[in-house]
Amino acid sequence: MRTGHRFVRLAAEYWNNDGNKWKVRGVTLLLLALTLAQVGLAIWINYWNRDLFDALEDRLLSELARLALVFVLIFAFTMLVTALHLYAKRWLQLDWRRWMTGLLLDQWLARSHHYRLQWVGGEHDNPDGRIAEDVKIATEVSITLVHSLLFSVLILGSFIDILFSVSGSAILPGTSIAVPGYMVLMAFLYAGLGSMLGLMLGRPLVRATNFLQTVEANLRFDLAQVREHSEAVALMHGGPCERRRAGRFFADVGAGWNRQTLAYLGIVSFSTGYGTLLPVFPILVAAPQYIASVMSLGFLMQAAQAFQRLTSALSWPIDNLGEIARCRASVDRIITFREDMKLLERDDRENGHGASRIELHRGSRPELEIRHFHLDSAAGQPLLSDFNLTVRHGERILVSGDPAVTVALFKAVAGLWPWGRGEVLLPAGRDIVFAAQHPYLHAGPLREVLAYPYVGAQYEEALLHWALECAGIGWLQSRLDDREDWARVLPLRAQQRLGIARLFLQRPHWIFIEEATDAFDVRDEAATLELLHRELPNAALLNISRHKERAGGFYGRHIELYPPGVDPQE
Repeated sequence: MRTGHRFVRLAAEYWNNDGNKWKVRGVTLLLLALTLAQVGLAIWINYWNRDLFDALEDRLLSELARLALVFVLIFAFTMLVTALHLYAKRWLQLDWRRWMTGLLLDQWLARSHHYRLQWVGGEHDNPDGRIAEDVKIATEVSITLVHSLLFSVLILGSFIDILFSVSGSAILPGTSIAVPGYMVLMAFLYAGLGSMLGLMLGRPLVRATNFLQTVEANLRFDLAQVREHSEAVALMHGGPCERRRAGRFFADVGAGWNRQTLAYLGIVSFSTGYGTLLPVFPILVAAPQYIASVMSLGFLMQAAQAFQRLTSALSWPIDNLGEIARCRASVDRIITFREDMKLLERDDRENGHGASRIELHRGSRPELEIRHFHLDSAAGQPLLSDFNLTVRHGERILVSGDPAVTVALFKAVAGLWPWGRGEVLLPAGRDIVFAAQHPYLHAGPLREVLAYPYVGAQYEEALLHWALECAGIGWLQSRLDDREDWARVLPLRAQQRLGIARLFLQRPHWIFIEEATDAFDVRDEAATLELLHRELPNAALLNISRHKERAGGFYGRHIELYPPGVDPQE
């Protein structure tokens, strides 16, 4: 219930959002009106069936002709209402999915939450699957379930009155007591007994479905990892190992599938028998009234159809148990994911209460200042103690030493390292670019990859060519419009050069490099950095590298960092 309440609150945000709430509410009201029209058509066809069978019983050919014309109207209205209802429902499902996907993407991609999420406790595995698949299920299925529930409630209210009026009264066997509208009571008993048995048989289905969706997501994630790191897997001949891993994940899927199959067996078998008996049972119950000439054939058939409508409405929980389970599992995954996003947002707002927080602020001077820095590993081991550093505009500094320390420092300045305490004052009004060892190269046109995270169209063609030439990959100039998965197509050295080309293109004032040129040979690295300094003479460069022997005369300062108590000479 707690999850359901949270999901209702999340859904209310969509219907109250300022972007297009009136359009959303209008389509929702249209959907409600069309649902009422569907109920009206169901009532109309019920009375039409009574008139039809009465005309057949009385052999009235002229009445049959009139009823045929009426049926044409019912048929036309049914087609129109069904088509409009389908369009409105699917529009609402897509728009709600678009809004919720955008909401979760904004939260996931804001302030590096997608990176920091891995350090937050809780169940938030496969966030991509939760955003893509679970949002789809939650929005589409929930709207379908709400509509079908509303339709069933309206049908229930309408056909109770119809069945009560047409079924008449029945005398209890062995007594003189008359039970008015006895078929209504029979419908409730039939549906109630069926619902209780169905819920008992279907109770394991919710847990089985949740488990299956989880292991399915784990399999997709594992295969995606293989695809993303296919070159490394191939170089290490890791195919057999990955096959074994995928086999283990699929074994979990198989176990989940079999578990769900067993859960389905009882409910499906019962539902089949329940549905097979439903058309016959009301006729058998009402037949004595017809045989005694208390009701006509038309009233008998109307009562039987009303009984079926009523029991179908009452059986809504059983009929939708599988979809409810699927929707609930996805809703649970969305809610837990969003709660974790809210934890990160609250952490952003509080901005470091307590001793174990690294605070980042925009300073008032054109300098980078690191004050009283204490860095720890994820396991709590100290990496850096009381470290202070001031980097002035235009300086070139080489940072080497223990990779665990230097990489942690790089990520801490970028706001990605949560373990430790201290303060980072970023330079005032200056753009900062962090170049990682493995630059992110998404699949798409090369000009968009080169301009990332900006739009390629904002740069002139000549400037793009110049940036590639400066980075030593001028041979890619003719491929700016080619679409490729560049992280696969290009070797590591060319990938790193493409990352350096972005620096020439974007011309930042502050550059932080984390082993982003370590794939170069010494001469190429020196030439590239010299050219970068010549083209961006006022930019500050802080290069974190494992190769201190490459310092040469390019850098103004060389800083070596090691954990407390570690002797660099050992």
